[in-house]
Amino acid sequence: MTREFQVQGVRVSELARRYGTPLFVYDGTALRDRFHGLRDRLHPAMEIFYSLKANPNISICALLHSFGARAEVSSLVELTTALRAGVPPQQVIFLGPGKSRQELAACLDTGIYAVVCESIPEVALVDELARERGVKAPVALRVNPRFAVKRSGLAMGGRPRQFGIDEEELFGRTDLVKRFPDVDLMGVQVYMGTRILHEAVIVENTTRILDLAERLSDALNLELRMVDVGGGLGVSYFDGESDLDAQVLTDGLNPVIEDFTARHPGTRLIMELGRYLTAEAGTYVMGVRYTKTSMGERFAVADGGTHHHMAAVGIGSFVKRNFPMAVLNRLDEPATEEWNVTGPLCTPGDTIGKKVPLPPVRPGDLIGVHRSGAYGPTASPGLFLSHGYPAEVLVHEGRCHLVRERDRPDDLLKRQRLYDPTAQDNTTHER
Repeated sequence: MTREFQVQGVRVSELARRYGTPLFVYDGTALRDRFHGLRDRLHPAMEIFYSLKANPNISICALLHSFGARAEVSSLVELTTALRAGVPPQQVIFLGPGKSRQELAACLDTGIYAVVCESIPEVALVDELARERGVKAPVALRVNPRFAVKRSGLAMGGRPRQFGIDEEELFGRTDLVKRFPDVDLMGVQVYMGTRILHEAVIVENTTRILDLAERLSDALNLELRMVDVGGGLGVSYFDGESDLDAQVLTDGLNPVIEDFTARHPGTRLIMELGRYLTAEAGTYVMGVRYTKTSMGERFAVADGGTHHHMAAVGIGSFVKRNFPMAVLNRLDEPATEEWNVTGPLCTPGDTIGKKVPLPPVRPGDLIGVHRSGAYGPTASPGLFLSHGYPAEVLVHEGRCHLVRERDRPDDLLKRQRLYDPTAQDNTTHER
């Protein structure tokens, strides 16, 4: 009997029959095990905040929150998502280098724990908004430090960046607390990079961030009630990579955290995790429509592609390598051929896998891209060729839940307005 990919006992062919393809499938048990695999080993003083940018689905956020995750958001919709998912405002922080006045006002009006400001002009705007409301605005400063991360898939600090305030500039502004009387400068945030797969690097970065926070607190006379050490915990996708060992990681981190909390028992410590929590739990499922050979190479043309999963083709990376892929409805057949897996878009860039080792592929097969729970729809051009976004399904405790409906033509057209060249006045005054 042919072995088939299953999620908590639910066969992938049944998921495809019920919800169609392409679709993203999330395994709730994998989410739980990933969260608790770290949470149960990590020092209790270090809180885990889920970064919604990795997967902003409201049900994913709600499920992770039910396990104990807080929320880190970077847009008004992400803020609304976290709150509607049940995350209390005091368990929410808001990051991002280009926050709008509306977003900052919403942070103050909803009473979130901290606004992480990434420039002095942003601090000034928060101060103005707080004064208008007669409140004290809780602000943490994002610092762009002198030191740089090692072995990071994508560096976010330690060089000229749009992120954060340069360390040298902050140490030169000893009047910062007095300059903005309606801002409560209460913490420091540093995010050095992402996709780090070496435990010792994460420990070293955390140690240096905590040291920097202490030095800034002393220099600025800043009450250190919060330190956000970023995160950047990586997930292995490619040959030659290995996942982080949570035990090895926490064996290195916990003494550093214990030493800091002994000196600062009232300081809240935060780690942001997105990809690390969700990537492993997701599978992108595509249906094969056609197969063909072109100039000696095999092509499987599927109903899904890069418009849903741009991360799988190397976004943010200079080297293109394939995510782990399989023919999900025939897992027991050996990979004896190489296939280019492509989608329905009219561009050669819509190749989600190049020369992927697979068994002989046939129309009707289901090809899956594993480790797809992070940066799928949220980092992809879903409107390209007006295909829209796919369905998303969460399987939890053996039951299937449709957590995002597939875009239909009417969904994509309903916000457009038809211009009628024969009409006398086509002017609209809506903003």
